[in-house]
Amino acid sequence: MKTASDFFLSSNIELTPRFSLLTFQGVVPEDVRPGQFVQVKVDDSSTTFLRRPISINSADSATGTLRLLIRRAGDGTNRLCDLRPGAKVNMILPLGNGFSVPDAPSTRALLVGGGVGVAPMMMLGRAMVGKGVKPTFLLAARSESELLLLDEFKTLGDVLVATDDGSCGERCFAHMHSALAQPGSWDRIYCCGPAPMMKGVASAARAIGADCEVSLENMMACGLGACLCCVEKTVRGNVCVCTEGPVFNINELTWE
Repeated sequence: MKTASDFFLSSNIELTPRFSLLTFQGVVPEDVRPGQFVQVKVDDSSTTFLRRPISINSADSATGTLRLLIRRAGDGTNRLCDLRPGAKVNMILPLGNGFSVPDAPSTRALLVGGGVGVAPMMMLGRAMVGKGVKPTFLLAARSESELLLLDEFKTLGDVLVATDDGSCGERCFAHMHSALAQPGSWDRIYCCGPAPMMKGVASAARAIGADCEVSLENMMACGLGACLCCVEKTVRGNVCVCTEGPVFNINELTWE
């Protein structure tokens, strides 16, 4: 059940000039699922009137720990990235529908994340490991310096890399990686990142016969389905991504 709660920042690690990893302590609901998100209230900002939607990187109800990977994209996210330990932040959580987690240990699962889209792949990977599934990650970035949390991902499964400039892994976009070129190589593919990347991965998944889920990053304002900012066209008609998603099976979408 979603609630509005105060959380206190326990650590703020700048991973790169554009990305920060924030760890909070508070009351974390037990029903948080991989792929869900929070709506964060940004205090002391004259330009940020609405809460900011942020994917959940990890959540532990037993310890009350919540992690958010945040990219600097404007005044609101800049202020969040500049918070110091001890800061109080109000969040609404958990919001949206998450990924389906396979429970058959034999499942061949590929988790594809690009940029800040790697955030939900961490929690999804942990959930899979808890079910006895060994995931493989395909992480994409502009360059090696912007690959995020690589060492942590490697503790969960095999890690493949794609960079735009070829500084690490294959020089290609995520959907052009050789891991997506072999029919029958994966049972399930999960993806989060820029829309062109996700559409490319969806096309590759169809070509090799893999089931595929994507987490959309449509513009969201309320996070509750009231403002209609995040509407996406699906085979069921227009739906709000914040309530019906953000995770969708690609068969639900009208992508070409």
